[in-house]
Amino acid sequence: MGIPTVKREVKSYLIETLHSLIDNLYPEEKLDCVIVVFIGETDTDYVNGVVANLEKEWRTKQNLDYCFLMMYAQEKGTYYIQLEDDIIVKQNYFNTIKNFALQLSSEEWMILEFSQLGFIGKMFQAPDLTLIVEFIFMFYKEKPIDWLLDHILWVKVCNPEKDAKHCDRQKANLRIRFRPSLFQHVGLHSSLTGKIQKLTDKDYMKPLLLKIHVNPPAEVSTSLKVYQGHTLEKTYMGEDFFWAITPVAGDYILFKFDKPVNVESYLFHSGNQEHPGDILLNTTVEVLPLKSEGLEISKETKDKRLEDGYFRIGKFVNGVAEGMVDPSLNPISAFRLSVIQNSAVWAILNEVRQYMKSVKQLRFYIFFFFTTFGFHT
Repeated sequence: MGIPTVKREVKSYLIETLHSLIDNLYPEEKLDCVIVVFIGETDTDYVNGVVANLEKEWRTKQNLDYCFLMMYAQEKGTYYIQLEDDIIVKQNYFNTIKNFALQLSSEEWMILEFSQLGFIGKMFQAPDLTLIVEFIFMFYKEKPIDWLLDHILWVKVCNPEKDAKHCDRQKANLRIRFRPSLFQHVGLHSSLTGKIQKLTDKDYMKPLLLKIHVNPPAEVSTSLKVYQGHTLEKTYMGEDFFWAITPVAGDYILFKFDKPVNVESYLFHSGNQEHPGDILLNTTVEVLPLKSEGLEISKETKDKRLEDGYFRIGKFVNGVAEGMVDPSLNPISAFRLSVIQNSAVWAILNEVRQYMKSVKQLRFYIFFFFTTFGFHT
């Protein structure tokens, strides 16, 4: 993540921004990312003191600052997301961004937007930064950088012989918006002397009604009746929550992995902020080992075996099922949630997470970079 900062005459928001970014990271996420802070200032005492923020007098300097920051950060990670030094973030923002990018890994996108304001929360694939920087260098004196981004897309995909609607459709394939916004602008005093800017992202306050995780590829199915298109497939992919009409005994939710995986633990969370009472009740968690015979398991685990080869390893309590998987059952071919009694309420499943023993991680760098125009500290 890249954060350029300059000196503000009235108030600096850098420390609050960094606190918000870091405090909302899980411990494992802190090991998987680097924040880059670019201080566009020539005063070495100021830089070394990390007080952040230089007064900007020209839009052109801001554009160049962005370019220098992107060039430095390009080799540091798989993706680069542009932030500012006067923002706050939503809880679980890092995992949400990472999973959204993973879901679109096969798409030919150029910009993922996690905020609707200006240049905040715009994410790029690291190799594309070269093209973006070269384009900005050509026109940095003409327009703000967020305007130049739209021009880059126009040059890439728009045909002068086609109408504006066709152009907008083509650009929409390269510029994908995530909602609700994950970043909110909080700075009131601009880095430009005397300027007050009351910019807020209206989408930021909208609740995220599901929690997104990267789960192993699987075929999902259910006997439950889906409500208004809130399908299980979308939930497993992190696109929506699953919502079903009143479960009855014998109903199930099945996650059948494409390839058996070693699972350390699991978490299933039902209900959400808008419908906290729509939870799974009287529902058990079951796993199907790859090998049904010859397992070296304890008597306690053996007693949990069902007639169809599944092992009952947990149940929902107050809408949540969470626990460890006996290592002797690995690798696992499938997870199944089984309803054992009729329910009086509908059911929402808003979080599905299976913790693997080894997960390939993409690198999101958050690196503190303090520089003057000549040397690094």
